[in-house]
This record gives sequence, structure tokens and C-alpha cells, in this order.
Amino acid sequence: MSAIYTTDEYGRPFIIVREQEKKSRKTGIEATKSHIMAAKTVANIVRTSLGPRGLDKILISPDGDITISNDGATIMSQMAIENQIGKLLVELSKSQDDEIGDGTTGIVVLAGALLEQAEELLDRGIHPIRISDGFERACKIAVAHLDKVSDVIPWSKENTSDLFKCAKTSLGSKIVNKCHDQFAQIAVDAILAVADLERKDVDFELIKVEGKVGGELADTLLVHGVIIDKDFSHPQMPKEVTDAKIAILTCPFEPPKPKTKHKLDITTVKEFEELQKYETETFERMVQQVKDCGANVVACQWGFDDEANSLLLQHKLPAIRWVGGPEIELLAIATNGRIVPRFEDLSSEKLGSAGKIREMCFGTTNDNMIVVEDCANSKAVTVFVRGGNKMIVDEAKRSLHDAMCVVRNLIVDNRVVYGGAAAEISCSIEVEKEADQVSSIEQYAMRSFARALDAIPMALAENSGLPPIETLSSVKSQQIKQGVTSLGIDCMNTGVNNMKQQFVFDPLISKRQQFLLATQLVKMILKIDDVIVHSSDDQ
Repeated sequence: MSAIYTTDEYGRPFIIVREQEKKSRKTGIEATKSHIMAAKTVANIVRTSLGPRGLDKILISPDGDITISNDGATIMSQMAIENQIGKLLVELSKSQDDEIGDGTTGIVVLAGALLEQAEELLDRGIHPIRISDGFERACKIAVAHLDKVSDVIPWSKENTSDLFKCAKTSLGSKIVNKCHDQFAQIAVDAILAVADLERKDVDFELIKVEGKVGGELADTLLVHGVIIDKDFSHPQMPKEVTDAKIAILTCPFEPPKPKTKHKLDITTVKEFEELQKYETETFERMVQQVKDCGANVVACQWGFDDEANSLLLQHKLPAIRWVGGPEIELLAIATNGRIVPRFEDLSSEKLGSAGKIREMCFGTTNDNMIVVEDCANSKAVTVFVRGGNKMIVDEAKRSLHDAMCVVRNLIVDNRVVYGGAAAEISCSIEVEKEADQVSSIEQYAMRSFARALDAIPMALAENSGLPPIETLSSVKSQQIKQGVTSLGIDCMNTGVNNMKQQFVFDPLISKRQQFLLATQLVKMILKIDDVIVHSSDDQ
């Protein structure tokens, strides 16, 4: 309650109003500028990570876990941002990551540049709504121009060279660029193995990315099957099984127990012996049921004790225990098997089949993994990433995910625009040209949108150690004079700035999404004119 009604000593009524120190408020231009300031600060953090020469960030969690990355979405999600507008930028990069999978750094840099330009327009007295309208108009022009300058890249299952080049572009800025070609090829092969080309759809659930510390990045491999991070349950079981028939079980190898709480009182030796005999018979019956259906390998979601393990060894049935839920499902998909919940339901039709199951050992650590290869259904694949330490393995996984998303996007829509900021420079020139045809006040916002698009090539040039303004002016004038929209920033100093010759491609849907999402967010921030913050009441 913020006011108290009372009376003085003469009985005259008056109201005591509590001080409003617990509430802070910003309104109008002041509120908008504070939002822009917060968003610019966040955008400037990831600006240096843009492009093939972008720098990495090291992020340390409260628990002391270290993440080294230059992936925009990872950096943004790991930063503990408390400002509400900063959180909007985090969500912006996350939505780009969820929808497209690549271009998460560029979208944040573009949003920051748009807000920076909006601040200058606000200082000149232009109303935020008119700025929003101008940005919206310019965005439509830029997206339409992207469609015009895009090229269709042909590909087929036999000819994947163009998909390979696009995957290489995505991996150019990542830590794995030492094994550039190898990782790009793995990304293309993995996606094409699981892609449904008729529906133009890719199910990422069928691609499992496993990592193991040790070895080097070059040891990374693609397995057309499943890798399970377990070993056979008994050390004397065979390390390799060919022509495997797999029983996939979600029921434990143990005598059945009542579901409710129960207590068993054993008072004599005879009763104990009977119980032991019942347990042994149950185990033997279970093992026999597995043998009768024709299985020669057992994969069980639950564990089993030493007695069951010993029986399985005696019956020459190699077994894997404690297989996780997602791995059990992937194993069933890969081997065309059925997950069996009860031993009574086992039959030969429900067994999965694989050409070979082998145990893979690593170094001197006694670490083992099981590889299921030559599966009946080749639609499930596993990428096995190696690296010198956990941070490199994690970053390699993220890089591969981005590259696979790029290949997926090209299967969905095989139109590309040229990278190295060639598309942004071309759109900037087009928006400037259209702004000259507009007589209303929106023309200023449209020109600002064009200048914001120039922030991407400038950041690329800056991160590559080139003079930003000079490089941008040179490329822009070349594009206007020659009319070639594939000229961009030569980040790698190859001496050629035609991105078509350098094979630097970006999927069209990725670039279009960047423009649309960044403009939407900026419009939303510009429409906020009042911020009321209630601090927690201590009383």
C-alpha cells in the first residue's frame, strides 16, 4: 500500500504518501535510447567473431565449466545477460539457430547496426514509428533484391560438389578449418544419408554426433550405423559379431517383482534354496527365449546382475547393458528392429539385423565403444568426433551442426547468394537507389537501413585486418561500375574478391531470414517508449 489516511491532533484528515524510491521509470526518447545502448553493447561483443578470420570467445560458467566458441548462438546463450533488451537479442540469435542453424553472429551484428542508425535518426527528431516504417519498406526491397541476385545451384546424390562448397563456407570461420575438406564432406554425406529427397526434408534425429576426447580432429569419422558409448557386459564376450541379429529389450534381466512395496520373509534354508532355484530358472528361461528367437546379440535398456551376465556368457550371447533411451531408439531405426518390452513378445521378426558389431578401444584408458555397422536401414548415421580436449570436441560438434544445417537448407531450397558480404553490399546499393525515389520522410530511414547493411562488410574487413572504410568503398564502387553482384570482401587475401570464383556461398533462406528477423526485432524495440521497473519491496 503506497498511501496512508490519518488525522492530525485537531482531527483534520490528511494522506501520507510513501516515497516512490522503489520504482524507477524511463519514458519517451530516453527509454528508447537506453534500449539501443543495451542492444549495441551486446552486438559489439559478437561483432569480432564474424567471418572466417573472426576471433573466439572464452566463456566461464559459475561452475567453472569453460566454453570456447565463435558461434553467435552459443556465445549469446552462455552470457548471463540481465538487461531485458539484451535478452531479446539472445532470443533473436536462438530463433535463427533453431530455424536455419547458421548465420547467428551476422543477425546480431545487423540488428545492432540497425539500432545504431535508428539512434542517429531519433537525434534528428524523426518519430520512432516513421523510422520503423522506413526500415520495413527497406527490408522488403532488400529481400526482393536477394531473390533477384540469387543463383540456383544444381546438385544430385552423384554430384555433391556444390553442397560441399557451401558446407566449406560455413566451416570457414570455425575451429575445424584445419580439417576443412574432411568435415565438409562428413556434413554432406551425413545429410544425404538421412535426407528424404522427395519431401525435401531432413530428420536430424537420425544423425547422432558422438564425441570422445583423445586423438586429433583428423580422426573424426562418419559411421553408417550407430555408435553406443558402452562395452559388452562381460570382458570374455567376443569383441566382434558378424551377421548380427539383435534383440532390443526394455525389460530387465531379473525375476519379476510386484509393482507395489513388498517384503519377503525367509525363515529356513530350504526357502532360501527354493528362491535361489526360482531365480536361476527364471534367468535360464529368459536367456532361452532370447536364443529361441534367433538372436545372437542382446541390447538391454536396463542392467542385469552377475548371475545373468554369467549365464549369457555360457550361452555365447554377447550383451550390452544400460543402453540409453535415445540410443535404443536409434539402434531400432538403424537395424529395422522392434523394441521389445517383455520376453514373451520376442520373435524372429522383431529382431534387428546388422552386418557387423564390434568393440572399439581407445589408447591406454580402457575406454571402449560399440560400433554397429552395415545396418539393414542405412537411414541412421553417427558422426564420431575426436579432439585433443573437451572444448575442441564440443566446438567441433557445434561447427558440424552448422555445416549440416547449411546442407539441409540447400536441399529444402537450392538457391544461394554470394558470401563475403557481397549480398549485403548489393542490397545496400539497391536500397539507396530506391530511397531516392521516395519523397516522404521514410527516405532517411531507408538510407539508414542501407548504411546498417554496410556494417557487415565493414566488420568482415576489420576482423580480417583490412582497412574497413577503404575496402568497403572499393568493393561498392566495383559493384556499381561492373554491375557484378558477387563481389565481396576478400577476407583470406587471395587477391580475388569475386565470391563466385572463391566458391563462397550462403543459402538464400538463411540470408533472407537474417534480414526479416533483425528488422522485426528493431521495429519492436523502437515501439517501446515507457519502462517501469519495480524493485522488490523489502518491507
